This record gives sequence, C-alpha cells and structure tokens, in this order.
Amino acid sequence: YNSIIDASFGPGTRRAMAAWQEANRFEPTGILTTAQRRTLTGAYLDARASLGLETIAETQAGIDFTIPAGLVRFDRYEAPFAHFEPATDDGVKVVLISQEGDSNTMAALYDIMQTLEIVPMEGRRNLGREEFTLTGQNEEVISHTFARAVRGTVKGFTLIWPADDEKRFRLALAAMEESFRPTDGFLPDTLGSGAPQNIDLLAGLQIRRPDRARSGFFVDASGAVLTTFEAVDQCGRITINEDIEADIAASDATLGLAILRPREPLAPLSVARLAAYEPRIQSDIAVAGFPFGGILSAPVLTYGVLADVKGLDGDANVQRLEIAFEDGKSGGPVFDGSGAVAGLLLPRGDGTRQLPESVAFAADAPVLAEFLSSNGIEVAASDASEAMAPEDLTVLAADMTVLVSCWK
Repeated sequence: YNSIIDASFGPGTRRAMAAWQEANRFEPTGILTTAQRRTLTGAYLDARASLGLETIAETQAGIDFTIPAGLVRFDRYEAPFAHFEPATDDGVKVVLISQEGDSNTMAALYDIMQTLEIVPMEGRRNLGREEFTLTGQNEEVISHTFARAVRGTVKGFTLIWPADDEKRFRLALAAMEESFRPTDGFLPDTLGSGAPQNIDLLAGLQIRRPDRARSGFFVDASGAVLTTFEAVDQCGRITINEDIEADIAASDATLGLAILRPREPLAPLSVARLAAYEPRIQSDIAVAGFPFGGILSAPVLTYGVLADVKGLDGDANVQRLEIAFEDGKSGGPVFDGSGAVAGLLLPRGDGTRQLPESVAFAADAPVLAEFLSSNGIEVAASDASEAMAPEDLTVLAADMTVLVSCWK
C-alpha cells in the first residue's frame, strides 16, 4: 500500500490485501478472513517483538528515544557520535548524533555524513533550514539519517540495517522517529574512546573510498581531462579531485586512453601543451601523479629517464621509461625537461609479463594529439626551448594534474 493513510477501505486497501494474500498463497479476494487477519497481525507483532524496542534516556548525548535494544548495544562515544554496535548476527547499528552548533554546523554535518560508508550513495537527500534527512541503500545495507538544529545543538541519529530485511527496518525507524526527543546536553568535542587514530575513519566511522584511484591532466580550458581507459573502465561514478562529478566523453581501449568531461565547466590553472619534438633517448623526464590516491592533496613528481622511443615489442606509439612505477600514477603526464607533455603514463597491463619495477610505458605525444583531435580537442604544441627549473615544474604539475577516482 503506497498511498496516504485515510481510514478509507477503498480500492488501494483491497489491492494491498489481495497482494498479501497472493504472497502468502491465499486466494487473492482482497478481503481478509478472520484467520488471515490473525496471521497478518501475528506476523507484525512477531516482527516488532524481535526488535526488542526499549525507550532509553541517553543523558550524555542529551537524547531520549526508542531503540531496537534486542539488536544493538551501546559500545562507545566518539564525538559527535555515540555508537551502538550489533548485539546479534543481524548486523544492525545505530549511531546517535550530538554536538554543539547551529544550522551552519548542521549543514556541514550534512555534507560530511555523505562521505561515510554508513550512508550509501544511492538514495534521497533533503537539506532544510533546521533539519536534514539522508537515505541510502546498496546491496548490503539500507540506512536512514536524521539531524536537527535545536537550542544551540545538533541532534540526530543514523539507523543502519541489512538491505534484505526492509520490513523490520521500517518498523524500527518508525519507532525511533516517533520517540526521538532532544534533551539538555551534548557530546563535547573532546569525548572519545581513545582508540588509535586512522586517516580512513571519522569519529570511528569508515570514510567511503573509491574502488580505484588514478591520475589524469587537463587538456582544455573548460576542464576536460585525459586519463587512461583502465582508470574509468566499468565505473558507476567518476570524480575528478574526489568531489567533481565527471562523465566519459570518449575512450579507446586499444590505445588505453579516455577523455573525461566535468559536469560543470572548470577553470584549470594550467593546461597541457604537447611536446613538438620527439625527446632524446636517455633524456630526463618527470611523471606527475597520485601514487597514494587521495591521501595527499597534491600530485607527486617523480623523475626518471626516457629509455627508448618505442616499446619492448617495437611499438613506435609507446615510450619506455626508467622510473619508479605505482598504479596511482598511471594517467599522469610525462614531462620533458622544458615542461612540455611528452606522453601519458600507461598502466602495467594484465600482469602476464613480469617486468622490473623501474620499467614503465607511456603513450607518446603524437598519439595523444591524434586521439584528442579526433574527439574535438586541439591541444597546442609547446614552444618552450629552455629547461624548466624543478620548482617551476612542480607548480606546473600541481596546476595541471588531477586525481581520477572510480566508484563502483
């Protein structure tokens, strides 16, 4: 039944009853018999009883509410959260939210909560002036988060439940929403469990990380990014620098290249200029990229040598480099000594060929130019002739190179 509760025994009610009868192998008449009413009521009461609903006064957090006490138990405080961990194998969790603050604090919390694993990306989002709600569901969990700015504090909760048990989730959520009442007090910022700090955790909650993190670089003034095909292959969602949504504008699995377009135009500080001449063998090169994913806010510049202007199999479109390789660097620009982009670092491949760690490969500048041009992007050739100072190259790399994240 998906309509409003109007106390009217109409067609919607009859359809819902008939659907229940059919699901339970009764004749779908739309009218319940006395025995069927008893069965339906008993199933509801059994489900509700299994929650072990209990009203508690959480004085430290300043919240009174009804909790599924049969499924969770209090574990710890890590401000601004009070953690209730699973008490059974069901995997149910409750997180209370309690902190000093106003509507601005609440709006910041709204953004922060969406970076956590307990709030799946797919679901409704609603931010009002004084409260917000977040719902999310994936293959594993369904969750609901509510928070409100009230009397100089922000109070709320998140209910996390197994995705295949939605009926009991709805019962527990209804009980929590009806009973939720802020009281005096809040969790001070200094309150915590004393657990070791972890960059992947926020107050004891896992921060959502991408399934794959690679590099790329700007190739036009509106923010188009060139990266590898492997970086964005089979991604449900793609971001540039973690928070800018992007779409695949073009890709070529054979060349191993892809172009990304941000959903909103950007204004890059620097855009790639391609090398006009083939670099000399044994000349110095540098690769910019994110070998540690998003842990560092700026790309790392790694120096090496152009070992050959062709691949091991004689492929003239590929350069062989002598440089320390890490997966996160792939897709990053390969600079020559003047700061021109001489190539794009390619991924290692399928692992069938075991190569020394110092061997890497790059798609050369003519290949990049042709791929970009065939997809409507004309990249200017560099007119630089003098060697670029290392500190200037570091600035150029930081302004041009981006983190490309793949989210499943």
